Amino acid sequence: MADDHDLDGLVKRVDPDRWLSSRFIADPQARADVVALYAFDHELARAPKVASNPLLGEIRLTWWREVLDEIFEDRPVRHHPTAQALADVVRRRGLERAPLETMIDARYRELDPAPMSEAEALEWARDTGGVVAHLAARIADPAAEAACAADGGAVWMLRRQLPERPDRADLLSRARVQARRLSVAAFPAVAHAALVGRTGGSELSKRLSLVWAVARGRI
Repeated sequence: MADDHDLDGLVKRVDPDRWLSSRFIADPQARADVVALYAFDHELARAPKVASNPLLGEIRLTWWREVLDEIFEDRPVRHHPTAQALADVVRRRGLERAPLETMIDARYRELDPAPMSEAEALEWARDTGGVVAHLAARIADPAAEAACAADGGAVWMLRRQLPERPDRADLLSRARVQARRLSVAAFPAVAHAALVGRTGGSELSKRLSLVWAVARGRI
């Protein structure tokens, strides 16, 4: 098992699709920064899953909100590898607090045992996977139309976390159109959406699918 202090190894283990996509980010620093963003999203996703009750889940999410307080108030950031890496990314890339806060807020919905409606599920997917993809595209290419990555990120999140729901053909169609507007450098932020609908498969077959998607600039 990878040491959690090795964020690249951690993300490879817990988030293999997005980790594979990140391999197509040519710039090493941008790749590392995107991986740190994925590690942050992983920590938020864990909060509702590992907590034994909703209150403990809220405490975990509040802990990460306090991390944002430390980062954006320029205070010492607690000694957690993902928190430290996120602080570096925020400062290096000039990220705003609002989208990171949105990622936290969205995870509170998972503490509610009631099933999500279709509208709630779509909003949740956009506020989790969509926001992450938007930020990843911005990091990979600051000049890109980063907002065009959001639908692809939302599609991937819906299929990864809520596979029992019917496919949103309208969202997938829109995501494919938007992805074609991304630059070559920014496209890896959504390349993993090309794996939507695949079940199983070796890492090699996934790599080949992603190579094909990146080569065409299509998901």
